[in-house]
Amino acid sequence: MKNSIPFLITLLSISFLSCNQPQEEKINTSAVKTEVSNLLDNWHKAASDANFENYFGAMDSISVFVGTDASEVWDKKQFENFSKPYFDKGKAWSFKTVDRNIYIHESGALVWFDELLNTWMGVCRGSGVITKKQNEWKIKHYVLSIAVSNEDVNPIVKIKKKRDSLFLSKFK
Repeated sequence: MKNSIPFLITLLSISFLSCNQPQEEKINTSAVKTEVSNLLDNWHKAASDANFENYFGAMDSISVFVGTDASEVWDKKQFENFSKPYFDKGKAWSFKTVDRNIYIHESGALVWFDELLNTWMGVCRGSGVITKKQNEWKIKHYVLSIAVSNEDVNPIVKIKKKRDSLFLSKFK
């Protein structure tokens, strides 16, 4: 009995300490991936449907869109101004998702992703960052890139070098 008292005190202490430790909330990664995929699918659909409100409503008020041209780095307002004429014509652009990877921060409120898209430019890659605030996911940063196969890169590099020298001269 005498030996059991220290054992019981230790056991009670461990139980007490473990009860007072904050329990980490388990993130339902499947649900997060579904929510984010739905957001991105609906965002791309809004562009195809020329639904300006739904498209830009999916983007955070402080967000950035990086287009395929080196000069295209827009905050949300600039991107709205660039895009509005396309939406007003009733057809913006149509991107169909081919593949998507979603990565979740341990907080569960931050994700980053990459996706392959079938577009009028051929296969493109989209990547970005999405955050969850007040139970709503918003696109914070999106980068659209034209995907070029390694076999086809040399002729494209030759074309780009001519154009890039003109573009880079603006930064000198």
